[in-house]
Amino acid sequence: MPTIPPERAPLTEPEPHRHREVAESFGVDAERYDRTRPRYPDAMVDRIVAAIPGPDVVDVGCGTGIAARQFQAAGCKVLGVEPDARMADWARRHGLEVEVATFEAWDPADRAFDAVVAGQTWHWVDPIAGAAKAAEALRPGGTLAVFWNVSQPPPDVAEAFAAVYRRLMPDSLAARWAGSGSDGYALLRTKAADGIRQAGAFGEPEHWRFDWERSYTRDEWLDQLPTTGGHTRLPPAGLQSVLAGIGAAIDAFGGEFTLRYTAVVVAAARTGAVEPRVSGPTRAGR
Repeated sequence: MPTIPPERAPLTEPEPHRHREVAESFGVDAERYDRTRPRYPDAMVDRIVAAIPGPDVVDVGCGTGIAARQFQAAGCKVLGVEPDARMADWARRHGLEVEVATFEAWDPADRAFDAVVAGQTWHWVDPIAGAAKAAEALRPGGTLAVFWNVSQPPPDVAEAFAAVYRRLMPDSLAARWAGSGSDGYALLRTKAADGIRQAGAFGEPEHWRFDWERSYTRDEWLDQLPTTGGHTRLPPAGLQSVLAGIGAAIDAFGGEFTLRYTAVVVAAARTGAVEPRVSGPTRAGR
């Protein structure tokens, strides 16, 4: 868990896909989730789109459609698969076609797609069964691309946050990871790549990274904090204590800070003869 707080990734166990109740807690406030969660860099979306043979994309655990809308803007036709009906309803109201299911149980129904993508969600999917289901849904030459936003505040801000979590949530991973500088998604990326290899239907996984950053005011950070793993299930009084502590920490740094992000991608092509496009589509307005 490299983020403070984790971006939809409370790694309570080495195999978070066994804890669906956590994964399905994020829809408690879908509007806030959609409004406050970070997007992904255009360069990452363009790189994925450039690697696929056509526009048909499945977004695994699409949530409210944050990543899906970015792929739509890049010229793709996106079908979301989402286990939380509340998130799916929000995404549908905002123009996305969504089927409600866990990805392992989802039925492609003899449809074939050019890409299966998963933003901030693949750790909730069994890595081997998920890769096998992706292979079932993909055309030969199609791409499975799973990605996460890994973030790290400046060291002094991270340590101030860690002190709050050690005091108020001492058993949480936020208390252990905050300020450590550790990339808690490295294990997830390794598991994803191993699952892809074990599925036996893909070429060797590639690892891509895209660095970006965003400045947050105190209010912006506190607005998104309740949507993140480890916070969605706190009782109201506990959440308010955390918000007050984190808010005071940000105030001590002048009321804002800059968060460095790295979008990390594990991508692999479905074995077959279809060649990917050599360049991505022109993005509207660019």
